[in-house]
Amino acid sequence: MQMLYDSESFVVVHMLPDAVETSTQALNDTAPPRPQLARHGFEIVDKRSGKEVYLDGSWAEMFQQQILAWQRDTPTQEEVEDALDRYAGLAQNPVVVH
Repeated sequence: MQMLYDSESFVVVHMLPDAVETSTQALNDTAPPRPQLARHGFEIVDKRSGKEVYLDGSWAEMFQQQILAWQRDTPTQEEVEDALDRYAGLAQNPVVVH
């Protein structure tokens, strides 16, 4: 887990998948196989509403593209907050424990 952004209004955390074991010992192990698709996601917490949204799959890929654009273009905090506010519109889950 890596915190990417923290302001008065939002927190953005990048959830990284566990490392996938690929050694021959893992192949000979009798334990159930681990999932083959290691996925990452982003959690966006709207501090104002107390709700969060978790982006994975294609949503996470789109958000990753947004982050890469921010790294290239260096937006203002207002531009970042406006973009996060649009994603926060998807938030349905109240933040229970963080």
